[in-house]
Amino acid sequence: MAAGLQQLPPVKRWAVGVALCIVGAAQAQGVGVALAGRMGERALLVVDGQPHTLAVGQTAAGVRLLGWQHDSAEVEQAGVRLLLRVGGTPAQLGKSAPRAAAREVVLTAGPGGHFTAAGAINGHAVQFMVDTGATLVALGREDALRMGIDLKGARDATTRTANGAVPVKLVTLASVRVGELELTQVGAAILPLPMPTVLLGNSFLSRLQMRRENDVMRLELR
Repeated sequence: MAAGLQQLPPVKRWAVGVALCIVGAAQAQGVGVALAGRMGERALLVVDGQPHTLAVGQTAAGVRLLGWQHDSAEVEQAGVRLLLRVGGTPAQLGKSAPRAAAREVVLTAGPGGHFTAAGAINGHAVQFMVDTGATLVALGREDALRMGIDLKGARDATTRTANGAVPVKLVTLASVRVGELELTQVGAAILPLPMPTVLLGNSFLSRLQMRRENDVMRLELR
């Protein structure tokens, strides 16, 4: 196997090496799908322990690549969408019976001490960053339109940022899910500029009991 890898070009040899490492982890942990890396415009996915390279719109082992967002890829399996991050925790898609609604989610601090988590808004996969200083859940206009959020009836407002006053649209999200913990009817602000992540503000957090111990944060239903 090692000799075969040495014959590959450097970029392909690196990608295959990463895939082999993740394949081992997937088989050991029984995970469904992980994003190992990116090769140009193609995603290197590991599905049920097997590596696949997919272009946007292609499907392998029942998993379809919907698109890219920075270093993350949105995939779909059996109508369920999920946002995977390069090097992130492998996800289980459509492999187990539906679980009862969770009452708690545990987050760990990432680079810079920020707490991030995969989740969904109105069923669309997003990446959240906890922001206890934000009054509402906040996301960019492009993401809102991608999710089909109707902005025509939204209320106009202004928010203060480091760059000054910014006009926003106020809406109510039908559902917000972080991990397996989901709430309905959550207030949100739609900003006119693109945002790398969705800010998980107090319109969601205030409905939970939040506890932090060093680099671990627990969000629990009251």
